[in-house]
Amino acid sequence: MQQIISFLYKNKLFILFLLLEVFAVIFTIQSHSFHKSKFVNSANFLSGGIYNKINNFKEFLLLKKENERLNEENVYLKNLLSLEEKDIVQHDMTVIDTLIFKQKYQYTGAKVINNNYRKNNNYLTINKGANQGLESDLGVINSKGIVGITKSVSANYATVLSILNVNSRINAKLLNSDHYGSLSWDNNDYNVVQLLDLPIQAAIYKGDTVVTGGKSTIFPEGIPIGTIKEFKTLNNNYEYIDILLFNDMSSIGYVQVIKNFDKMEIINLEEKSTNE
Repeated sequence: MQQIISFLYKNKLFILFLLLEVFAVIFTIQSHSFHKSKFVNSANFLSGGIYNKINNFKEFLLLKKENERLNEENVYLKNLLSLEEKDIVQHDMTVIDTLIFKQKYQYTGAKVINNNYRKNNNYLTINKGANQGLESDLGVINSKGIVGITKSVSANYATVLSILNVNSRINAKLLNSDHYGSLSWDNNDYNVVQLLDLPIQAAIYKGDTVVTGGKSTIFPEGIPIGTIKEFKTLNNNYEYIDILLFNDMSSIGYVQVIKNFDKMEIINLEEKSTNE
């Protein structure tokens, strides 16, 4: 306390000067509307900038929760869109308003907790597993397009065979054509995959969109993959077709896992036809 008093006594003239300056500024602002408006505007500018920074920081903290909410909403909407009209109930020649729907696909939201994209055999790990209804060989997508196929599943986690895996093969086709081929990866660029076995009859151009072909029980038809970046023909065949992915595979956060309820029925039927 003695040090504070000593400091004030030694600097009494300077402190008095500061107080007089403050009073002078206050009286000037109060007595002149121009100065007053300038001061208010400056104060508003400073306080507005501070509030904006605080608000941006709060939004950053809430970003994770918002992403989770959006992913859950996407899952809900996709499950609604997967409903197919199965029948219309009729009684006494009057159509009842209630429709019976059959759900072909089920979507489950998950978060990616590990992601490899620079190896030959890349995998992702998601935080959902058998307890949430997942199993192997299920398609994994996000809002931009395909991500991969589930491989191994534990109680609460699953690994996903990335499309950036040299062993990955996914049925794909041109958006505006029924010609389809097989999606693969040549282990060069994590933004680019290759479309193999596309017949030469399929006329393609740079910028054409490629989507899932729907010829398997894993992915529904029409899920985005990417656009044709480069291609080359040789001996009346496509030597290569490079596809620039819509997804940035180095930055995958939230995904949806697709279960096809008709999968086993289709597989059993095809196996029966093969064995006959």
